[in-house]
Amino acid sequence: MKLASAFLAAGILLGVVQARAVELSIVSGDTGNGIKVLREILDRYEKKSGNKVDIVVIPPSTTDQFGQYRLWLAAGSSDIDVYQTDVIWAPQLASQLVDLTEATRDVVAEHFPSIIKSQTVNGRLVALPIFTDAPALYYRKDLLDKYGAKVPTTWKELQDTARLVMDKERAAGNKDIWGVVFQGNAYEGLTCNALEWVMSNGGGGIIEPDGAISINNPQAAAALEMVKGWIGAIAPPGVLAYQEEEARGVWQTGNAVFMRNWPYAYALGNSENSPIRGKFDVAPLPAGTGEGAHPVATLGGWNLAVSKYSKHPNAAIELVKFVASREMQKYRTLKTSNLPTIAALYDDPDIARQQPIVPRWKPIFLNAQPRPSATARIKYNEASSQFWTAVHNTISGQGAAADNLADLEARLTRLKGKGW
Repeated sequence: MKLASAFLAAGILLGVVQARAVELSIVSGDTGNGIKVLREILDRYEKKSGNKVDIVVIPPSTTDQFGQYRLWLAAGSSDIDVYQTDVIWAPQLASQLVDLTEATRDVVAEHFPSIIKSQTVNGRLVALPIFTDAPALYYRKDLLDKYGAKVPTTWKELQDTARLVMDKERAAGNKDIWGVVFQGNAYEGLTCNALEWVMSNGGGGIIEPDGAISINNPQAAAALEMVKGWIGAIAPPGVLAYQEEEARGVWQTGNAVFMRNWPYAYALGNSENSPIRGKFDVAPLPAGTGEGAHPVATLGGWNLAVSKYSKHPNAAIELVKFVASREMQKYRTLKTSNLPTIAALYDDPDIARQQPIVPRWKPIFLNAQPRPSATARIKYNEASSQFWTAVHNTISGQGAAADNLADLEARLTRLKGKGW
């Protein structure tokens, strides 16, 4: 009887576990090996929780992702439980996301306060960070050493060094090499790149914290004219269509001297079969030469948010907390070189040994420049679209920078109306 009772109790317990198990979905458009690593983290969550999680994979363009997210949320879709969100989206999506404030009181203190603040809208924490981002200047240290060149600290130095090394390498038979690659496609990534060019040249932050539109000025125009001169000279003509992965593809095959990209490319560049393994290093992005010029890195980063239309919000919140946890952030960082949002991990010896870019990059991201999403709020996406369009027109040869920025100022003024 005791044995029968034990089997009955086990059966009841198993039934309870099965009844509680749920199926969740998380959407991500991560770059590099980000999706693979996310799957590995979710496999650990499934083993621990008994729940199942599917990844809905979408294209890596942040602009396309945001558009798709808006469609799902506008439709009240319950197909997606958890969204992987860009740091700039909190003000625009907040009303359709679950407030995580109470559920995360036990963990938020581990994260950098500025990142938590960026995901808090009207007192509601709408997303929990999983990694932060600030771009690096990747450079081929072997080629710079070969020609006695120094790591550039200004865009002018980068331009000159890229030309020098590219010309010498091509003369030696390396016909496919270019001086520099970056994200030049007309999408949110170009806003990040162009903000760095403009702001580092003393050209302001597009829209200032007080709401003033500052982009129409000579220093901003000079920065864009500079980059316009790179196209077809030290940067391939195709860079005008590059996003992160296209730039990394050229770089990692050994066909660029310099690359502007996010930290994720560090681990991939040093992977076992990479042609440039051990041949490159990273440095802060250069400064411009105008009055007030200084190095600028655009703040990036990704978070997890729970849809208010989820049928399993409590399970979804627990999933978010698991993926954002210290243990899983360490795992992700070791695999991807993504920058953690938990301060203690910057002192972790395993991370320092395996991904040395991470402790080196702490001061870079702490001083990174946010895009003006907190100021433009729900109008940010349209403002950014207007900005990257004007930039892309300029660097692709469709009009002078001064004219395009004057037109941009007029467009942003109309968008602003009586206020952001």
